[in-house]
Amino acid sequence: MNSLLITFIFTSFAINQAAIAQSRLLEGVKRNPDEAQSICESFKELNKENISAGSKKSIQKISIQKNISEVDAEILSMYVRGLHCPETF
Repeated sequence: MNSLLITFIFTSFAINQAAIAQSRLLEGVKRNPDEAQSICESFKELNKENISAGSKKSIQKISIQKNISEVDAEILSMYVRGLHCPETF
């Protein structure tokens, strides 16, 4: 029983830390529309080459530029597209 409780506490802590990190990432773009616009311009350039903003290439580029995981980069990509450049694909 005690090991189950300890596992639950550590799991809850890890999930909470991930949520806080993603929240900070999205808040940073929300507070800095120039950064979001820069990402949108990158998406538009990719779209001209018929490459989706949600493609592996695009996600990897954001991941490297922002020094974040590819999962976080994908979340950031969806957030920016949804709020700042929904016309991109």
